[in-house]
Amino acid sequence: MPDGLVAVMAAEGDAENRRGRTTFRFRMPQPIPSYLLALAVGDLDFQAIGPRTGVWAEPSKVAAAAKEFEDAEAMLTKTEALYGPYRWGRYDVLMLPPSFPFGGMENPRLTFMTPTVIAGDKSLVSVLAHELAHSWSGNLVTNATWRDGWLNEGFTTYFERRIMEAVYGQERARLEWGVGLQDLRLALAELKPDETWQGALAPDLVLHEDGDGSAVAYEKGALFLYQLERRFGRPQLDAFLQGWFDRHAFTSVTTPEFVAELQDGLMQRYPGKIDAAFLAQWIDGTGLPADAELVQSDTLARVDVQRMRWEQGALATDALQTTAWTVQEWLHFLNAATRPQPVTRLQELDRRYRLTESGNAEIAHAWFRLALASGYPGLEPALQSYLVSIGRLKLIEPLYEDLLRTPQGAEFAHRVYAQARPGYHAIAQRRIDRLMQASP
Repeated sequence: MPDGLVAVMAAEGDAENRRGRTTFRFRMPQPIPSYLLALAVGDLDFQAIGPRTGVWAEPSKVAAAAKEFEDAEAMLTKTEALYGPYRWGRYDVLMLPPSFPFGGMENPRLTFMTPTVIAGDKSLVSVLAHELAHSWSGNLVTNATWRDGWLNEGFTTYFERRIMEAVYGQERARLEWGVGLQDLRLALAELKPDETWQGALAPDLVLHEDGDGSAVAYEKGALFLYQLERRFGRPQLDAFLQGWFDRHAFTSVTTPEFVAELQDGLMQRYPGKIDAAFLAQWIDGTGLPADAELVQSDTLARVDVQRMRWEQGALATDALQTTAWTVQEWLHFLNAATRPQPVTRLQELDRRYRLTESGNAEIAHAWFRLALASGYPGLEPALQSYLVSIGRLKLIEPLYEDLLRTPQGAEFAHRVYAQARPGYHAIAQRRIDRLMQASP
């Protein structure tokens, strides 16, 4: 290997002192599915966070990444208390270039992470909690087929919220639940009449392709586990899930296997809490059950009150009380805003909060979507810079889709994509290529 470069792998190796070497050796004592085999090479430095945790990143980025993820060791310890021992030795994070097409990839021992989560205030570290949680759901116990993908992603999203609650408090977790519910409702609303089967947790047909995956597997799966928590009790569910991981460690599992163990482990022990109809509605049903218990956030309810008054003209933009708003509150406000909004109202919002210039990738994404749906003028320079500078599919693909809905937007999208495409990952190129080819 050329001098000055460092190799890292989702496997056992030296955590430090790799500079100056040209040969690197790794070993992986635990069995893993093939999709978790990962290797990276670059100009990388390492900074420890805790006894078992650390960050790999380019020298100019490593300090910021370590600061943002300084709670990784606490997250690891809290998760062990919930779901049993961490069985992979170390948990390190590799900060990848902006072209990385996903929020994170849960490669064992070494999560690959997008730089778009480095917000400077830990507002987006739920992605770290999510990827860490995969060390149990997805890596330790893996879905056997993509039809069973919710056993990875739904479990992990539920665990992510539990980790966020354990480390940052109940209200922070409730905010994350609220944003996730918005994502789920939007995903279900956007399904075409012939696609409603995709609203099932374990659909009979699965069209797996490159990408972040459906909010159904993530958010509906997490809500299903939350229903079990509410009906059986949190301690009972935690004990059952810890046993699930112990019994199936380093194996692949299916939805029928989980249902059978749920019936034996909780339903028979605590009769009358749920029945077969409940399971069928959640697992095979194609939407969100009408009687679903949802996580309520007083904070987000207050945001909704302000938003509705603002939309009705009863509350001036300058009178919005946003000083203490978190990123999750801003996302809730922007994503729930009625489309289209009057341009003058959005101009007032932009002048006060400089949303077009936001340095938070998630807030900028939500703002651009609202602005595009409302015909907001003057977005092009900032939007072009955004689309060219990052390649995370969750953030860029919906913006291209929005742009392609109008002739003027389509012309802009094709022009910007021609510039941005060489810097995108091959997975993102394939996805956006299909969009562009379908557009005149």
